[in-house]
Amino acid sequence: MARIAFILLCHKDPEGVIEQARRLTAVGDYMAIHFDGRAAPGDYRRIRAALKDNPNVVFAWKRAKCGWGEWSLVQATLYAVQSAVAAFPKATHFYMLSGDCMAIKTAEYVHDTLDREEVDYIESFDFFTSGWIKTGLREERLIYRHPFNERSARRLFYATLALQRRLGLTRAVPADLRIMIGSQWWCLRRATIEAILAFCRARPAVLRFFRGTWIPDETFFQTLVPHLVPDGEIRRRPLTFLMFSDYGMPVTFYNDHYGLLLNQDYLFARKISPEARQLKARLGDLYAARGMRFRVSDEGRPLYQFLTGRGRVGRRFAPRVWETESSLGRERELMIVICKKWHVAKRLVERIRGRTGLPVVEYLFDEADCPLPDLGGLQGRLEKRSRHRRALLRMLFDHHRSHRLVLCMDPSGIDLLHDFCSDRARTPLLEIECSFSEAYLAGHARRVGLATEATPPETLAQLLPAIRNDILHEGDRIRDAGFAGLGRLREAAGEAENAAALAEFLSVSHDEAQEILSLPHLFLD
Repeated sequence: MARIAFILLCHKDPEGVIEQARRLTAVGDYMAIHFDGRAAPGDYRRIRAALKDNPNVVFAWKRAKCGWGEWSLVQATLYAVQSAVAAFPKATHFYMLSGDCMAIKTAEYVHDTLDREEVDYIESFDFFTSGWIKTGLREERLIYRHPFNERSARRLFYATLALQRRLGLTRAVPADLRIMIGSQWWCLRRATIEAILAFCRARPAVLRFFRGTWIPDETFFQTLVPHLVPDGEIRRRPLTFLMFSDYGMPVTFYNDHYGLLLNQDYLFARKISPEARQLKARLGDLYAARGMRFRVSDEGRPLYQFLTGRGRVGRRFAPRVWETESSLGRERELMIVICKKWHVAKRLVERIRGRTGLPVVEYLFDEADCPLPDLGGLQGRLEKRSRHRRALLRMLFDHHRSHRLVLCMDPSGIDLLHDFCSDRARTPLLEIECSFSEAYLAGHARRVGLATEATPPETLAQLLPAIRNDILHEGDRIRDAGFAGLGRLREAAGEAENAAALAEFLSVSHDEAQEILSLPHLFLD
């Protein structure tokens, strides 16, 4: 009978990881856990302490600091796989999971499925001809080197890519490999895993190649498995059920999806919402159940496409990413810098990013060309960003793998501020109060189309007081709204007063705040 070693990659929710490990090993299966090296050390210690007496749990012998799209995700997987192979000689299959996955069948059903055929389950399609990649970089993922992360160092990522293109610094794909692509959620037999590890030891040049590619977790195992295993022993599909919206984002499952999930022709599902406590409890009990029969109808994807195609709004099967969850998340902190002079706010948040490492997004809802990652098209237009603002911010939190995010906003966006401050997330606000010279106001009038270079001085003289009053009115509306946690940085204030406001906003020391503010040209036009 099959004995599964689950390879769990996770970076948050220690209690959920502990529950998942206990649940899946209670029926005799195994688990190797890789907890992201960037995650909170206290969370990792809590997981290790809770599972130290479980003989069916092992931890990756080394932890990688993971970044989306990086080789580090493959390296983390290899660390966990190596530990599982050494610790569990009776394991017959190795199954990749994330902390958001849960079983949607019983252990009996899972083991029977794996016993039925002597095959590997992995999505694996030709990289160049399959059309698996819908948007973004394609062959550039392979033929250029990617030393920087597109999400955390966007400018450097695209600057090095442009430089390599200009200089023609392409590189060859390993001659004997047909590059394949697919989902990272696989289930492989022990012999296949051992062949992959042996290949890694024998072919370090291939590992160096993949180490320089972009998003290798979609190509590394997907390429090596068909290279090492006969085609007849591969089922090119995952055993984990996941769906993507038309914006390219994973669909999240909630309490009312229990029946839908059990009907799918899969063993696990991803992603289960952390807030779907009833669903998690029911699925948690399911894995250990015995004698259950499942009526597999596999209607999930067609039903999803039918409902989304007709724009249905509601909870059951409500699949669009902006409908499936309405909150940014109670554990998250959206830190909003409000300033009419965009260049002042941008200088400050760039300083904050450099000194604290916090992810920063500039005028997301005001500036059409605000630098943003590819979020499946949702980031494309200002109108769409505003309409689906909470969904967009949730994607950005996930993109940066952070529970804290700094955002710049124009004081005219009072409705957005009311919306965000009513969310369960913590939303500290920092208003930057600047002085406005007539030259600045005239330039502002031209930027927003109220004036042109040909506007007569006498007309400008009548216009500028109205613009100044409008700006003052926006500030008054923000203060009159009674937002909790509103701090103020003032151009006319002293260094100590401004440092105190910034320290409270960022939850840093007074000295750190002073260091961030030690920018002599912060308020200059």
